[in-house]
Amino acid sequence: MLTVNLRDHPALVPALAAAHVQAFGNLLPDWSVAQAEAELRAQQRDAIPCTWLAMDAGTWLGSVSLLHDDHEQIRGWSPWLASLYVKPEARGRGVGAALVEHAIVQAAAFDVAELYLYCEAPMVAWYRSLGWQVHARLPLGPLAVTVMAVETGRR
Repeated sequence: MLTVNLRDHPALVPALAAAHVQAFGNLLPDWSVAQAEAELRAQQRDAIPCTWLAMDAGTWLGSVSLLHDDHEQIRGWSPWLASLYVKPEARGRGVGAALVEHAIVQAAAFDVAELYLYCEAPMVAWYRSLGWQVHARLPLGPLAVTVMAVETGRR
């Protein structure tokens, strides 16, 4: 498995945008695939915002992004690990953990000392196993989420 920058694979933007809207659209009911595509096409290579893909034999398995802002209701913390997505057929193989670690290393390279994410309760233990700590719990749209943080250690 390789981790690559989305900027190097623009042909994958439509499929990734559709997967993101399907996976995360419940938080942003007015978010369209066209908007998601535009956001992904605006990603940077060596600065935030940026997105990486886990690839195997030319097929994308998952993605992760670093964003300055992840939701209008939680602008007080930044930057964010966001849109961690692993295709169902690739789950349970360490793809998500590898993407999270890659994002943390890249955040450190961008001189980020602390990185945030939010997730629903079932994912808290998994993120804790990767070194993340609970930072806050709050309502976000229709969901109750946990905001978590990790020190990058400037790895």
